[in-house]
Amino acid sequence: MEDISAVVGPSSIVSVKMKDSGKSLDEVVVIAYGQAKKSSYTGSAVSIKGEDFQNRAVTNVLSAIEGATSGVQIQSAAGQPGSAPAIRIRGFSSVNGSNTPLYVVDGVPFAGDISNLSSNDIESLSVLKDASSTSLYGSKAANGVVIITTKTGKSSKDKFSLNVSQGMTSRLIKEYERVDAFDYYPLEWEAIRNSRPMANQTQIDAANLFASGRVPVVLVTNPFNVPNAQIVGTDGKMNPAAKLLYPQDLDWAAPLERAGVRQNVDFSYQGKSEKSNYFASIGYLNEDGYIQKSDYQRIAARLNLNTSLKEWFKTGINLSGTTTDSNLAVDGVDNTSSFNNPFRSIRYMGPIYPVFDHTANGDYVYDVTGNKVYSTVRGSGASNGRNIVYETLNNTDNQKGLALSARTYAEIKFLKDFKFTFNASLDKSYYNRTYTYNTQIGDGAPTGLISKEDRILTGVTYNQLLNYDKKIGNHTISFLAGHESFDYERNWLTGTKTGQVSPDNPEFINYATTTDLTSYTRNYGTESYFSRVGYDYKDKYIVSASLRRDGSSKFAKDNRWGNFWSVGGAWVLSKESFLENSSWINDLKLRASMGEVGNDSHTSNDGLSFYVSQPTFSLGYDNGSEGGVVTNAAGASELQWEKNTQKDIAVEFGLFRNRLRGSVEYYNRNTDGLIFSVPNPLSSGLDNRVENIGSMVNKGFEVSLDGTVIRTNDFSWGLSINASTIQNEITSLPQKEIINGTKKLMAGHSIYDYWLRDWYGVDATDGYALYVSDPTLIVAGDATQRVVNGVNVTTDQNKALYHYAESAIPDLFGSFGTNVKYKGLKLDVLFAYQIGGKMYDTNYSALMHTGNNYGSALSVDALKRWQKPGDITDVPRMDINRNTQSTAASDRWLIGSDYLSLRQVNLSYSMPSDLISKLGVDNATLYVNGENLMLFTKRQGLDPSQTFNGTTQNRFTPSRIISLGLNLNF
Repeated sequence: MEDISAVVGPSSIVSVKMKDSGKSLDEVVVIAYGQAKKSSYTGSAVSIKGEDFQNRAVTNVLSAIEGATSGVQIQSAAGQPGSAPAIRIRGFSSVNGSNTPLYVVDGVPFAGDISNLSSNDIESLSVLKDASSTSLYGSKAANGVVIITTKTGKSSKDKFSLNVSQGMTSRLIKEYERVDAFDYYPLEWEAIRNSRPMANQTQIDAANLFASGRVPVVLVTNPFNVPNAQIVGTDGKMNPAAKLLYPQDLDWAAPLERAGVRQNVDFSYQGKSEKSNYFASIGYLNEDGYIQKSDYQRIAARLNLNTSLKEWFKTGINLSGTTTDSNLAVDGVDNTSSFNNPFRSIRYMGPIYPVFDHTANGDYVYDVTGNKVYSTVRGSGASNGRNIVYETLNNTDNQKGLALSARTYAEIKFLKDFKFTFNASLDKSYYNRTYTYNTQIGDGAPTGLISKEDRILTGVTYNQLLNYDKKIGNHTISFLAGHESFDYERNWLTGTKTGQVSPDNPEFINYATTTDLTSYTRNYGTESYFSRVGYDYKDKYIVSASLRRDGSSKFAKDNRWGNFWSVGGAWVLSKESFLENSSWINDLKLRASMGEVGNDSHTSNDGLSFYVSQPTFSLGYDNGSEGGVVTNAAGASELQWEKNTQKDIAVEFGLFRNRLRGSVEYYNRNTDGLIFSVPNPLSSGLDNRVENIGSMVNKGFEVSLDGTVIRTNDFSWGLSINASTIQNEITSLPQKEIINGTKKLMAGHSIYDYWLRDWYGVDATDGYALYVSDPTLIVAGDATQRVVNGVNVTTDQNKALYHYAESAIPDLFGSFGTNVKYKGLKLDVLFAYQIGGKMYDTNYSALMHTGNNYGSALSVDALKRWQKPGDITDVPRMDINRNTQSTAASDRWLIGSDYLSLRQVNLSYSMPSDLISKLGVDNATLYVNGENLMLFTKRQGLDPSQTFNGTTQNRFTPSRIISLGLNLNF
C-alpha cells in the first residue's frame, strides 16, 4: 500500500482509505546453500509456502508441488496411504539411471523418506529447475532439486498451534466398464461357435449346438436358475427365463473396497527470545486406504532450536523422529501383475463368478464351523484355484519403520563481512517388512509361507561453508566456498520360510523350512568442493557463477572426479530510467543461465568389479559344499558421469500495479554420456558391461501467470495458470535401435515414442483383425495377405508392419486455479490438465480378448464386435482361435492421455478475532478440504497420470479424500 499522510482534526477521528501502491514485497527463495531475493536471482526457482497447504490432506508433502509451478510433471501418488508421487522436472535426463530430483531438507541433502515429514512442519518448498540454481549440488542435481525448509520459532511470545482434521477416503477412478453376466455367456458362446467349421448350414448347426453345450463346461460356473444346457440357446441368445441366483455375490469389489477414515492431529509450540528461537511439534496421522488391509499410521515429532550464544556465534539443532506402521494391499503397490493384486483380480474377474460357493439352488455353502466357503473353482482365465478376497483378508504385508534425522550447525561471523558455517547431518531409517501367505488358498498353500525383509539406511553429511558478502555503494559482491562429504550405507537382509506350525505367529521360528536367506551391504560416498560468486549493481545488473568438483565411489579411481559449473545473469529492466516511471510495468526482468550438472544415480557401482561367493562343488561323504569366489561383474573402468548441459532464458514481469505477474521461460537440457549396457564376448563369462555411449536432449517452454482480478479491503479474487511443454529426442545411441516393450529407442525419436504394429482395422467380410503388411514379408500366394482399399494388409500379426505411433509425452500440461476471499471466508480451487500424448492401455487390451481366456471379464466394447459379413466395426470377431492375432500389441491400444482433474478444493472460514479473543485464541480457522475430487479422461477406468512412459498398470489408483478440520493458534 502507498504511504498516506492525514491531518488529525479536533475530533481526533481520522478516516483513511488505503491505496494500492502496485509494489510487491520482494520474495525470498531458498536456494543451494543459502537464500536469495527473487528479484535479483539469476536462476529458475519457485517457492511454495507451507501455509498454502497446511490445511490440506497432504500425507506426503511432495503432493503439494502438483500444480504449484510450471515445468514439473507429477505421477500421482498411488492410493496406498503414505505413498509418494513421482516427480520429473523439465523432462528426462537419463534412460537407465534415475530421473528423480535431489531432495534437500534444512540445507543438507536428505537420505531418508520424504513421507516421514509432516506437512504441518514445513515452512516452504523450493523447486530449483535450471543449472544456475542446481549446479552447486553437482552430481546429484541433474534432475532438479526440491529444497524443504522446516519451521522455526517466529512469534515474540510463546505460541501454540493445533490443527485437527477428520476425513474419508474413497475410490476416485471408476473401474473399466465391463459386460454383465447376461451378455458374457452369449459372447463366450459366440467365441466357441466361431472357432468351428461353418462352410455350410450343416456345419453351422453343428457349431451352434457344440457352443451351447461347451460354454457352460469351459466357464465352469452356472449362476443362473436354468440348467447348463439351457443357458444359451443354439441361436446364441440367453434363455429369457434365466435369472441370477445370487447377484449380490458377484461383485468382487464390494467385500474389498470401503470408505476409509483419515484422522490427523498436529500440535506445535514455538517462540523466540532476544537470542533464541524454538519450534517443537508432534503429529499423528492415521489413514485407511479404500481397499481392505491398506492403511498408514505415522507419529512424527520435531524440535528445531537456534540460539545466538554470542553476537558473532550462532548454533542450532534440528531433531526429528518418525514411527510408521503400514499395511499394504498385497501386491497392489509393488507388483501390479501379481495374482495377489486385488486390483488386477477385481478388474478381470468374469461377471458370473461368486465370491463364495453356492448350492445348485443358490444357497451359500458353509463349512463345519459355520463360515461361508470361499469359491476357488472357475474358468481357466479367472484365477482358477485362487480367491483374492480370502487372500487379501488372510495374507499380510506389513511394514514398520523408524526414522531419525538430526541436523546441527555452527555459524561464526568474523572480519565483519565473513561467515563460516559448519553443518552436520544424520538420516537413519529402520524398516521391517513382513509378508505372510495363508495355508488355504494361494501362493502359501498348503503349508503357509513367511518372508521378512529388514533394511537399515544411513546417510551422513558434513559440509563447511565460507561466505563473504560485501556492499560497497551500489555494488554488492558475494562469494561462497565450501566442502561437502556424504556417506550412505544400505544394509539389507531377507529370508523366506515355509511350513507354518501354528496360526497368528508371524515369526520365523513358527515356520519349519528355510527356502531363501540372503543379505548385503552397499556403500556409496561422494566428496565435493564447490564455490559460487555473485555480483549485483544497483539490483539492476546481476551475474553469478558456480563451480563444483565431485568425486563418486561408483566410478573407478581414474574417472572418479567430475567438474560441474554454471553462469547466469539477470537484467532488471524495470529499474532502468526508461521504464522506472512506467504506469503499467512494475517489474520486468530478463535472465539467462547456462551450466553443466552430473548424474551418477544408476543403481549399482558399475565402474567397479564385484565378486560373489557361492558353492562351487561338493566333497566328502555328506556331499558338503565347498565355497568359492567367482566374478559377478567386471568393472567398467572407463565409465564416467552422465553429464547434463542446461541452458535457460526467461522473462519475469509484474504488470498493472502488479495485478498480473508471471514468467515465460525456454530451457534446453542436453545429456551426454548416457549409460547403456553393451554385450560382452561369450568368452568373458559375463553377459554385459556398461559404457557412456548415448546422448539426449529435452527442451520446452514454460509459462506462469498469476492475476488479481478484484482487490478491495474486504474482497479479492485471483486467477492463476501455468503451462509447459517437453520435447525429448535421443540424439545418439550405442546401436541403431534398442527395442524395449512398446518403445523403440532410436536417434531422432524420444525415449517414449511407441514402436508398434500398424493396426488397420477389421475385415468386414469375415471379422478378422487386419494389420498393415510389412512389405518385406509379402509373398505371393500367402493366404494371410489381403488388399483392402488398395492397402496391403495381413491377418497374421507376425507379418505386420511396425512403425512409430506417437508418443507418451504430452504436448502441453499444467494447472489453473482460482482463489476468492471475502472477509474471513476463503475458497481455493486447483485443476490440473494434460493435452496430447498417448497411453498404451494394456488393461483395456486384456478386457478385449476374443473369448479364449475363459472366465476373464470383457469390456462393454466387445458388444461392438463383428458378427456377420458386411458389419463395419473396429472390434474383431469373437473367436477362441484368433485371440493372439486380434489382441497383439499394436497402435490399436493407444488412447489419448488428455485429462482434466479437479485436484483440490479448500473452503475455509477464519473466525472474527473479537469473538475468539475472549477464549484466549489468536486465530481460529474452520475448513473443508477435498483432494482428487474428479477426473475426466478419454475412457472410464483410465488413469493417465499413473506413469510417465504411458503404459497402464493394475495399480492402486489414487484416493479421493474429503476432510473437515479446525486450525487454532493461541
